[in-house]
Amino acid sequence: MSGLDTVLDAPAGKAAPAGPSTGRRGFALRPYALLWRREMTRLRHNPVRLIMGLVTPLLFLVVLGTGLDAASSSLGKAQLNDYRAFLFPGTLIMSVQAPAVAVGISLVWDRKLGMLRQMLVSPFPRSSIVLGLAFGGATTGAVYGLMLLSVGGIASIRYTPMLLVVLLETLLVSLMFTSIGLLAAVTIRQVETFQIVVNLSLMPLMFFSGAMFPPNGLPGWLDTVVKLNPLTYGVDAVRRTLPGPDILTSEQTRLMLGHWHPPVVAELGLLVAITAAALGVATHRFARSR
Repeated sequence: MSGLDTVLDAPAGKAAPAGPSTGRRGFALRPYALLWRREMTRLRHNPVRLIMGLVTPLLFLVVLGTGLDAASSSLGKAQLNDYRAFLFPGTLIMSVQAPAVAVGISLVWDRKLGMLRQMLVSPFPRSSIVLGLAFGGATTGAVYGLMLLSVGGIASIRYTPMLLVVLLETLLVSLMFTSIGLLAAVTIRQVETFQIVVNLSLMPLMFFSGAMFPPNGLPGWLDTVVKLNPLTYGVDAVRRTLPGPDILTSEQTRLMLGHWHPPVVAELGLLVAITAAALGVATHRFARSR
């Protein structure tokens, strides 16, 4: 029985001894802690999931990056002197998206299996349930990102304190994915439909984010799609923050809107706005669910 079930099944009127204000504050924070801990427990008890979650990004980085790097060598290196370093930010984002969106899938399954009903009848605000799940999913995604950052040396990434900033950016992107996944989960009630929507959304988001090719100088339609993709700004922010080869911050690889290079702060601000909007709508819809 999970910690959440214990709280839901506890007899009315029983609470931990505490002062009035401390007790109310602890009660309000309890659902966040319980739901976050549930996601961490799932992660800890499923090491295979953790390992398999890194297989695709590492293959993407090592195999594709090495192959194209070798190809560019035979073509005179063109503008990308180290394609693996260029590819690393997109690979980092790829590593966090699946575990973050998995929280949305778990919510759909909770509804199907009846677990969601227990959450809905709990004395906690429904908004705290959504936010607890969001923070748990974002933390899970950040753990995957941290593991990939630890092997960043294979892509010529330097181990400096700036990696802590990159980890925070990764946490933000993970929270954005989790929020969008939860929004989809409170809107779509069928597991099969949700999985189809997720599978049809994640890969295009990655391919049209500038993760595998510079986001500038593209054909008209492709340029428009890339600039409208919010993930483009997350990849660009991570790429420009990572300590590594000059290719990460060169004029050819930085995102350009017209003749303007958006600053990293503005790009992160856009991600924060999207995350807040997705969480707000998801919370509103969840509060009205039965």
